[in-house]
Amino acid sequence: MTHLAPIAAPAPSRVPTLLRSEDAAIRAAERLAEDFATGASHRDADRVLPWQELDRFTASGLWAITVPKEFGGAGVSAGTLARVTAIVGAADGSLSQIPQNHFYALEVLRVGASEAQKRFFYGRVLAGDRLGNALAEIGHKDFKRRTRLFREGGKWFVDGRKFYCTGAIYAHWIPTLVAAEEDGKTVQYLAFVPRAAAGVVIHDDWDGFGQRVTGSGSVSFDRVEIDPDWIIPFTTSFESPTTIGPLAQIIHAAIDLGIGQGAYAEMLRYVRDRARPWLDARVERAADDPLTLEQVGNVRLRLRAAEALVERAGRLVDAAQADMNEETVAAASIAVAEARILCTKAGLLAANKLFELSGTSSTTADDNFDRYWRNVRTHTLHDPVRWKYQAVGQYYLNGRLPPRNGAI
Repeated sequence: MTHLAPIAAPAPSRVPTLLRSEDAAIRAAERLAEDFATGASHRDADRVLPWQELDRFTASGLWAITVPKEFGGAGVSAGTLARVTAIVGAADGSLSQIPQNHFYALEVLRVGASEAQKRFFYGRVLAGDRLGNALAEIGHKDFKRRTRLFREGGKWFVDGRKFYCTGAIYAHWIPTLVAAEEDGKTVQYLAFVPRAAAGVVIHDDWDGFGQRVTGSGSVSFDRVEIDPDWIIPFTTSFESPTTIGPLAQIIHAAIDLGIGQGAYAEMLRYVRDRARPWLDARVERAADDPLTLEQVGNVRLRLRAAEALVERAGRLVDAAQADMNEETVAAASIAVAEARILCTKAGLLAANKLFELSGTSSTTADDNFDRYWRNVRTHTLHDPVRWKYQAVGQYYLNGRLPPRNGAI
C-alpha cells in the first residue's frame, strides 16, 4: 500500500567512489546487481522503499558516470550508460528506473546550462547528490493552473503540483518543469528545486501494479523560493537539435531490456531445476522438451537482437553528442526508437514465457515472478511504441525527421 504521509528529505550521501573508465562502471554495476537481486522480490512484494540500496548505488559512483570529463567525471558513452542500466534492471527493475531522470537532468545541464551552472550541479552530483524529477502535469493547458515560475519582490518562486515524479522521494534536488510568462509568451524552464526547501511536499502515492518502489509519487510546491542560478532554459532545448531526447529514451530501452533479461535468467533456472516436462514430450527433464527448447531459443534471440539495437543506438547517440545537428540527432532518435520497440517486445515476451515454460507452479506468491511482467508492462507504457513505428516509417519512407519532443 502507498504511504500518504509526506516523505522526509534524504540525508546527505557519502562522497561516492570516482569511477574513471567504462570498464570500472560495468564492474561496479555487476557487483551491485548481485547485491540488489537478493532483496528485489521482498521489496516489491511488501513495497519497501530501497533507501539503503540507493545509498550504496550512489556511493558506487554510478550516478556520476555521465558527468563530463572536463568537470571531473568519467563521461562514459551512452552505450555504457545503457548497459549499466540493463545490468541493474535485470536484478531490480525499480532500481534501474529511479536514476533515469537523474541522467536526463544531467544531459539537460550539458546541453543548455551555463558553465557556472554545470560546475555547481556536476560538483553536487560528484559529491553524492541525487536528482529526481517533477515533469508531468495532470493535463493542464491553462497557464494559471500549471506549475509556474514567477517573480515577486526580486525573488523567484515555484508554485504548483506534479505527478509521476519518479525518484523525487529519494532526491536531494528535484528538477521541475515550470512555465513562465515572458513578453506575452509561455516559456518553459527546468528549475532545480532543493528537496529540503520550505514548501516542497512529496507524497508516496504511486499505486501502480508495477515498478512499485520507484518513488513515482506526487510533489507539490507551495511558493517555493529558489535561487535564479538554479533555473535552466528548457524551451530552447527542443527548438534546435539536441541529444536530450535520445539519451533519455535509450535509458528507457535499457530498463525494459534489463527486466526482460532478468525474467529470462529466472526462466532458465526454473526450467532446469524445478519445472516438470509435459507428458507427451517423453523426456525426463523439462529442459529436454523440444518445444520448450524452441521457445527458449526464440526468447534468447529476441533479447539479443534488442541488446544489439541498444548497442547500435548508443554509438549513434555518442556521435550526435559530439556533433549535434539535424541529421545526427535524427539518426540517433530513430535508432533509439528502433531499440525501444524491440526492447518492449522482447521484455514482454521474456516475462510471459517465464510462466508459459515454467508451468503453473511458477505462479506462487512465494516466488513473486509476476514482478517481472508487472514491471516491464508498467514501464513499457512510458511512451507509446505505436508512435515509434510511425516515426521510423516516416523517416525511412518519406525522409521526415522525427519530432524533437523527447518522447521518440
